Amino acid sequence: MLDDSLKAQLKSYLERVTKPFEIVASLDDSKAALEMRGLLEDVIALSDKITLKIDGTDARKPSFSLNRKSSDIASDMSLRFAAIPMGHEFTSLVLALLWTGGHPPKVEADVIDSIKALDGEFNFEVYMSLSCHNCPDVVQALTLMSVLNPQIKTVIVDGALYQDEVNAREVMAVPSIYLNGSHFGSGRMTVEEIVTKLDTGAADKDAARLSAKDPYDVLVVGGGPAGAAAAVYAARKGIRTGIAAERFGGQVNDTMAIENFISVLETDGPKFAMGLDAHVKAYGVDVMNLQRGDKLIPAATPGGLVEVQLANGGSLKSRTVIVTTGARWRNVNVPGEQEYKNKGVAYCPHCDGPLFKGKRVAVIGGGNSGVEAAIDLAGLVAHVTLIEFGDALRADAVLVKKLHSLPNVTVHVSAQTTELTGDGSKLNGLTYTDRSTSQSHHVELEGCFVQIGLVPNTEWLKGTIELSKHGEIIVDNRGQTSVPGVFAAGDATTVPFKQIIIAAGDGAKAALGAFDHLIRSAG
Repeated sequence: MLDDSLKAQLKSYLERVTKPFEIVASLDDSKAALEMRGLLEDVIALSDKITLKIDGTDARKPSFSLNRKSSDIASDMSLRFAAIPMGHEFTSLVLALLWTGGHPPKVEADVIDSIKALDGEFNFEVYMSLSCHNCPDVVQALTLMSVLNPQIKTVIVDGALYQDEVNAREVMAVPSIYLNGSHFGSGRMTVEEIVTKLDTGAADKDAARLSAKDPYDVLVVGGGPAGAAAAVYAARKGIRTGIAAERFGGQVNDTMAIENFISVLETDGPKFAMGLDAHVKAYGVDVMNLQRGDKLIPAATPGGLVEVQLANGGSLKSRTVIVTTGARWRNVNVPGEQEYKNKGVAYCPHCDGPLFKGKRVAVIGGGNSGVEAAIDLAGLVAHVTLIEFGDALRADAVLVKKLHSLPNVTVHVSAQTTELTGDGSKLNGLTYTDRSTSQSHHVELEGCFVQIGLVPNTEWLKGTIELSKHGEIIVDNRGQTSVPGVFAAGDATTVPFKQIIIAAGDGAKAALGAFDHLIRSAG
């Protein structure tokens, strides 16, 4: 199952296992069960502390659980993989093996304490896809929680492997989390987010903790490439630096292939985001995750403190602030979009595409992202209908040529989407108007992927900082905004060409601008 390279890597990791445990597999005579057994036999061959039993009786077959045997660790942990965790989930498997075997997780001590303190009955089921780059965060979070707290039980289900189960629950987006049989959440969630959602008093405690922090010299709001670069450049100056991020990595987390960041031949978004996080923390930056800016209050006097009020009620102060809040997927804003979001309406073809295998889908948007999505989906689904508002596709010529060569793709240009329809529980079609004839048409389908660009995350700054007509923060060539001491960088600004490398460069520039501002206002 595993090639020699993966075996060598896994063997080196499993040397860190200190406590014995067993894997109990529940198998049938399917091809997937044969593959799962092969994977598990490869695993146990690489460690003398892991044993395998194949007499499991779980109803989900094939599946396997990790069971502790050592009496000095809670032995009743409940963690099951109804999946063959390869692809993006191989790292999740490795971490599950290590944590079960006693290797300490690289998680903040207060997070571990919060997990252990949770009291109640928590039976989680998380539906994921092996091609989903958002899923590992959720899988690893719930895995960790099950390892640390015996009251938390987790089953990780591959939607493609258990298609009937996915259809019965009408799961149309991954990751999709169920708690005690009821829907708990969809999309990327960190362990901190899940714990906060379970512990109703966590937000208030977090707000009080943040408000008690001393002022910073530089406070970065946003944790994408621009924010990470700004934090690193500021911290290297030896000044007190903090970074408050709602989602560290930002839109990078949703990017599959990165092949144009100079000196890095190729990587993917989640790996790149992990690198950003590690680089920032290496310089001792105070990283505050799950924090969203709600209001910015300029300094009352020249050289005074700028205040950033947070959505959870907390408040941070700093001599300078760098806003790097980035952008998010743009909505098509037609009837049915919000009603059927995650019920057929999706925004990430890499994550959710496998859930629509053999079905009919649409892609709205004829730029590079839309055409790339249609090409990728065409290899999975029965048929793709691409809807483009303009008179022609806007994607690169090589992509357009590839798209037109596919037999199961239909393209409509000069087409305005007017409604996404459904039966009350899930999407069943799309209505568009042919702009050249004004005639309305309806397409029956099961899924729709919206790929029409990004919108800046700057609503919280309206009335405080000068914004363009598109909502972007207006900055000068040093990253300075209209408010003294407040700088900005990345996709939230008017700087053209929204690229990772440009955002990182802008972040560095804004940090240098902020440092220069501090020097000139020091005394």
